[in-house]
Amino acid sequence: MSAAPGIAVKSAKAPTRRIDFVDLAGHTAPPPRAETGIGELDRVLGGGLVAGSAVLLGGDPGIGKSTLLLQAAASLARAGRRVLYISGEEAVEQVRLRARRLGLTDARLELAAAINLRDILASLEAAKDAALVVIDSIQTMWLDEIDSAPGTVSQVRACSFELIRAAKTSGFAVVLVGHVTKDGAIAGPRVLEHMVDAVLYFEGDRGHQFRILRGVKNRFGATDEIGVFEMGEAGLAEVPNPSALFLAERRGNIAGSAVFAGLEGTRPVLVEIQCLLAGNTGGSPRRSTVGLDSGRLSMLLAVLETRCGVKFNATDVYLNVAGGLRITEPAADLAVAAALISAATETPTDPGMVFFGEVGLSGEIRQVAQAEARLKEAEKLGFDQACLPRRVAAGNRKLSAPAGLVLREIGHLSDLVARFAGPGGKAEKAEGKGQAPSRAPGATMSSR
Repeated sequence: MSAAPGIAVKSAKAPTRRIDFVDLAGHTAPPPRAETGIGELDRVLGGGLVAGSAVLLGGDPGIGKSTLLLQAAASLARAGRRVLYISGEEAVEQVRLRARRLGLTDARLELAAAINLRDILASLEAAKDAALVVIDSIQTMWLDEIDSAPGTVSQVRACSFELIRAAKTSGFAVVLVGHVTKDGAIAGPRVLEHMVDAVLYFEGDRGHQFRILRGVKNRFGATDEIGVFEMGEAGLAEVPNPSALFLAERRGNIAGSAVFAGLEGTRPVLVEIQCLLAGNTGGSPRRSTVGLDSGRLSMLLAVLETRCGVKFNATDVYLNVAGGLRITEPAADLAVAAALISAATETPTDPGMVFFGEVGLSGEIRQVAQAEARLKEAEKLGFDQACLPRRVAAGNRKLSAPAGLVLREIGHLSDLVARFAGPGGKAEKAEGKGQAPSRAPGATMSSR
């Protein structure tokens, strides 16, 4: 019997089956990994590429995403694994030209230029032994079932789903290159970041040789891990000791500079915080930051003015994190405050001292995580002093500091101000002679 006009005929229901539940006491072997041969990339991934996983790599145009993936794919191919590199943005000859420049032409890498997803999936289904598939980029893929142009939300979502399903079914790892918006977020639907197993961001300034690979999501490893690279004529080179690189050009006798003992994922990193104050006789004072949240700087300036009497109301403040690294952890508060006070008093910080600690709104210095790892990194690079939060809780265990490293514990930001105005500080020397303390233009200190 045919259905009446306008009446839909229900199709037969798909067969159902019960799902199996297991308890929490079971044990599953860790997933197999394929090391890319690039240590910094493997570090961010948690030890290498997991079979059947999906990785999303985003970054600004020209930052080096394709270069990094081409180097990693060639390294895997040299190790005897089958690697497929599919480019939707460049022709085959363009990729070959980059490979020749990087010295990778000897790698048995299988290269193709295509955007039709149906053709790509059919080819991947036949390549059962592939270990890695690179899609550069996901915004160029086109699925004929979706009535829209490549790069639209529906196309990106559908193409990503099909590629991830193919990776889970066949067991190869797939890396999707994603474009970013002007705000730095990966373009396309936000659900794309939820669909993949790992999300990596390639950061840096194209005019700067340093590049930071940051993991913001990883189902098979630690998040917030970073890898450091240096861009050169031969491509991206690993930087195994980024702290030494970030401090290579530091001059320790300049006011407005402080060394921050930070932590990126599980890696301790030492970086220089630079501050410059300039007088502003009219208009609103300017606050400019590079590598640090501007809201955090405004909060620290307010605490220094209100709780410690250091005035910046007639001063332009410029703050920079040397080396191109972007700092997000609150542990940098104490180093930023030290650089600000140093610039305001024109008194250099001790060249052998590092700083770390969170600053509260009342000016108190709060504890931060993994202090011992920060201290070990400082001692390894030759620092002999560390300014850190005072341990006041009864339950705090004794801090295991490396031999030869002197700990300077403070409980309030005013203690740090007093150190710069104390013996040896330019402020006290000037006041001892009956003169006004030397200050940067527009910066003043009032007794409280």
